[in-house]
Amino acid sequence: MSHWLHSIRVLRLQVPLVKPYRLSFGPVIAFDTLIVELVDADGRCAWGEATLLTGYTDETIDDAWQLATQLAEELVRCTPAAFAARCVAAGPAAPFTATAFMSASEMLAGSALLRPAGKTRVPILGLLHATERSAVRDEFAALLAGGYHTIKVKVGFDVEDDIRNVATIQTEVGGRAAIRLDANQGYTAAEACRFLAALDPADIELFEQPCAAGDWASHAAAVQVARVPMMLDESIYGIADIERAARERQADVVKVKLMKFVSLEALTQSIARIRDLGMKAVLGNGVANDLGCWMEACVAAACIDNAGEMNGFLKPVGGLFADPLQFVDGHIVLPTGRQPVLDPAALQRFSVGRHVATHHQTQGVLA
Repeated sequence: MSHWLHSIRVLRLQVPLVKPYRLSFGPVIAFDTLIVELVDADGRCAWGEATLLTGYTDETIDDAWQLATQLAEELVRCTPAAFAARCVAAGPAAPFTATAFMSASEMLAGSALLRPAGKTRVPILGLLHATERSAVRDEFAALLAGGYHTIKVKVGFDVEDDIRNVATIQTEVGGRAAIRLDANQGYTAAEACRFLAALDPADIELFEQPCAAGDWASHAAAVQVARVPMMLDESIYGIADIERAARERQADVVKVKLMKFVSLEALTQSIARIRDLGMKAVLGNGVANDLGCWMEACVAAACIDNAGEMNGFLKPVGGLFADPLQFVDGHIVLPTGRQPVLDPAALQRFSVGRHVATHHQTQGVLA
């Protein structure tokens, strides 16, 4: 193949949030995002996203931007096979950045995973931030009215405060929704055990990632105390991690995100492996724009039977799609018969960096 891609454009975006997203390692006030745009020789466009969250992944937005510009110059003259191989090779050290390129290429190739033929409504969970009783009552009532049947509550701050706050929320929920708790690695082993020992299991669907991603021993200690299903997230970056979680009985549930698996195909394979090993799979990224959330929702429509966590698109002040991703009654409504396109005005609005690599500026094609 002498000519596949015409150009690769990489955009660095900073997308402000409507309100800070409160996490155990600090509030998030904007999404630091890379968008990769591929344009083929016939002028067709496709896109991929990587949103970097300091504290969640070892990748930083600065390092990702530097790598992405280098990859653009290299990949623009690759054959499709060489393009895919290079993305896979970059994956272990920089999965988020590699995913932006690889998922864009899958979209350009017309991946069936991005063209859902059956179910087009994907349920997602809602976030409950309030802690004071009257505020909890009002926020939960709004979530129920909005069609949510699963809610997520962030913990991992102060153990005693977290115990009280969760109890307040459980009293208000009273069997009307499932509750997912997420500590985002915020606890030590002792703190996680203290929290779990005091936790009433009522309405708790699962407890997510109490301890640091690499501290499997601390998580194992927490599992021994737990009376609720335990889920790993930050600890999971590939099939080997999934198999370790099963082998060591560290998780009842495993959460996966597109941005950690490089390709849509690998993501679906990970979901199948989780099930093969007797665990439950949860999918979704709460720190992604509408492009990443749409891709995950397409996979969820085919592979997932529970509330998705791809709600990041609801957090920014504006979306990236020309036609907004539809959200009705607690569900993402996937477009049928067409794929979304990005809005140039939105990209310009949030852009803080731009790099373009074109095929005609290079010599030869890498196979």
